[in-house]
Amino acid sequence: MVVQMKASGAGGRRRQRWHRKRLKEEEEVVAETQRMIHIAVERNRRKQMNDYLAVLRSLMPPCYVQRPCLKVDQASIVGGAISFVKDLERSVEFLEAQKRIKHKSDATAGENMAAASDVEVSLQDRHANVKIFSRRRPRQLLSLVLAFHTLRLTPIHLNVTTIDAMVLYGFNLKVEDDCHFTSVDAIATAVHQIIARIREELS
Repeated sequence: MVVQMKASGAGGRRRQRWHRKRLKEEEEVVAETQRMIHIAVERNRRKQMNDYLAVLRSLMPPCYVQRPCLKVDQASIVGGAISFVKDLERSVEFLEAQKRIKHKSDATAGENMAAASDVEVSLQDRHANVKIFSRRRPRQLLSLVLAFHTLRLTPIHLNVTTIDAMVLYGFNLKVEDDCHFTSVDAIATAVHQIIARIREELS
């Protein structure tokens, strides 16, 4: 009777060891399967990213790619795309301003595109965004910057887009604490007055 109990106990331990071994093998199989799935997903993600980057690069003019070599890194492609989109935005703004100027010129008797100017102003947190579309004139930009400083509107950032004889200025101005122009209408009126004065001085 005692011998049978010992035999039964030894068999039970062998079954437990076999069971634990099988569980371990199953866990290893599951872990390996998950690892392979992760590798496949990551490989597919990289392929998809490379495909997107290739399409993005094909949509840009070559001059926007910072490194003109056979293999361009991802940062160069994304950076070039950002610059390209910003230039497109400026071009759209320019064309929209040109359209408004033409409409204004056609609607106003005696006014032509050479004399007309279009101004847009937006204001947020004591920062004014001013867009000026007008005919190009010598020293016009310098005169604008000096006039803004006089009005305590400090230029922080500037974009300039030109097409033929026309120019679109995009100013980001800081409205200083002692500036008397604190509303959109006040700043727009001041800018129109500046442009009129510059036109008289440079004509």
